[in-house]
Amino acid sequence: MGKLKINVVIAGRTYPLSVNTTQEEEGMRKAALAINTLISNYEQNYAVSDKQDVLAMCALQFASKLEISQLEESSTDTEVLEKINALTQLVHRHLE
Repeated sequence: MGKLKINVVIAGRTYPLSVNTTQEEEGMRKAALAINTLISNYEQNYAVSDKQDVLAMCALQFASKLEISQLEESSTDTEVLEKINALTQLVHRHLE
């Protein structure tokens, strides 16, 4: 399957993109919608005079969510591994 050519609008500007699958297209469109929604929220709730400021805040919010999610995942992975190791030791002790 060839690349699909799509256009997404972010902050009033159209961006032509090429995607590989319809699933990737859906993801891009949902991401653009999320960005535009966040832009609207910032513009309604804060006195913002420059689109660049709003876009920077959007980028910061999305990036921080990703970083926080990765930190939480890492913490959860560590906890799971510790519990697995504790259970493994418990099983070994009972088998001896």
